[in-house]
Amino acid sequence: MGKPDPPTPPNPLATARAQTGTNVSTAVANAYLGNINQNTPTGSLVYNQSGQYGWTDPTTGQTYNIPTFTATQTLSPQGQAIQAQTQAAQYNLAGMANAQSGRIAGLLSQNMNPSFNAQAYLAANPDVMQYALQTGQDPAQFAAQHYAQYGITEGRTGWQAPQGGNAQNILNVPGAATSYTSGGPIQMSLGPQGAITHQYGGADDYSADRQRVEDALMQRMNPQLQIQQQALQQQLADQGIRYGSDAYNNAMLTYNQQANDARWGAIQQAGQEQQRMDQMAAQQAAFQNQAQNQAYEQSIGAAGFANQAQNQANQQAAQAASFYNTGIAQQLQQQQAGFNAAQAARNQYLQEQYASRNQPINEITSLLSGSQVTQPNFVNTPGAQIPTTDIAGLINQNFNQQMQNYQAQSQSYNTLVGGILGLGAGALKLSDVRAKDDIHKLGTIFGVADVDHDETRHDQAEGLPIYRYSYKDDPASVLHVGPMAQDVEKIDPQMVRTIAGQKYIDQSKLMGHILRAA
Repeated sequence: MGKPDPPTPPNPLATARAQTGTNVSTAVANAYLGNINQNTPTGSLVYNQSGQYGWTDPTTGQTYNIPTFTATQTLSPQGQAIQAQTQAAQYNLAGMANAQSGRIAGLLSQNMNPSFNAQAYLAANPDVMQYALQTGQDPAQFAAQHYAQYGITEGRTGWQAPQGGNAQNILNVPGAATSYTSGGPIQMSLGPQGAITHQYGGADDYSADRQRVEDALMQRMNPQLQIQQQALQQQLADQGIRYGSDAYNNAMLTYNQQANDARWGAIQQAGQEQQRMDQMAAQQAAFQNQAQNQAYEQSIGAAGFANQAQNQANQQAAQAASFYNTGIAQQLQQQQAGFNAAQAARNQYLQEQYASRNQPINEITSLLSGSQVTQPNFVNTPGAQIPTTDIAGLINQNFNQQMQNYQAQSQSYNTLVGGILGLGAGALKLSDVRAKDDIHKLGTIFGVADVDHDETRHDQAEGLPIYRYSYKDDPASVLHVGPMAQDVEKIDPQMVRTIAGQKYIDQSKLMGHILRAA
């Protein structure tokens, strides 16, 4: 398994050229699809290619010929006849608007007087109304003109417009009460109280007492444990079980576990004694804190009674201030209602004056709006759009996929090599397949052979398998990576040693083989 080579990145100019060509081709195709000729009862709409122009891509220097189109609208014979009649009618409306504008030429020459009430002036002066009707003039417009030229000098009355509300009446309303007499200071603190007990027990949390109990139990127990150990060793020797054998080690392991259990029991009894003393100290501290809390609650009750009296006085003062503010608010509402009524009358009058001035202008505008030329309407044809192919994205996506494959191969290569390089930590390493569990093959390191004794096997590039595994005595979460001693023994038996029935790899010899084979 050799180290992989990284992929070659795509040429950006070639990618840009391919993407631009695809975009231009798609745009031209969409232009042809969108130019749909139409035939309607009122006419037709035809698209024709009228030419083309050259466009050069500034990035790649490639030149593209872009077609241009011309749209031609044609009315049907009936539609053309209707168009002629409509234009004639629109011409007549435009003439009427012109004549109307001449009749009201003097309307805008006079400034609008918002203080003059034309209706009141005509009601107070019937002769002005009669003359306006006889001469065919607008009464409101003639009333304003007559008052400006003759009414002022003749002393005519009845022209006053409604006046708006007087805001000063609202401003003269007295201000509301924003404060009131306080009932006195609120009690903010309590009397002095005793200190709360925050900790209890000795400075060392009775660790010395626990240690004394533990030492006493150990002094009583250790001589007996030593006697039992010597008796067990003598018993094993009498049974012919040699020191260092598996049976000897297993028997001593069982004894040590029982001895440790006895010692743990002594430690547990010492901890229980420490816990008992700590609980007694905690109960004493809790009693002291309960007494302090009772004194604190009594102080709170006295302060609450004093504050309740102060609060009652404050509520009485607040009720008096609220009654005063209610009267002020009622007076303010009355003034506001009168102001709003005067404003409404004034606004209604102004709206009437604006209407009498704007109505003739609106009539002319309406006549002019009917004189606009109307163009034929065509339906919105359903358009088809060809989506542009993302050539640049596909090229870059392919490169990214190649790079991901390269990274995965590199990671696998590094894992395999790391399993081999990790063998240099010591002289011998237990690697017997019988001592391992959860074995999974990761790959093979090729070119590893017996380079000292068999050049033919090295030329054949026999591989050394690499596995991920865990030892049977290890926790399941602890994983290792490396070869099996049985596979290394097939390459060169001198690189493997057998100790107590287990096969160990001579890591220094195996590393020398790997380096020479490389």
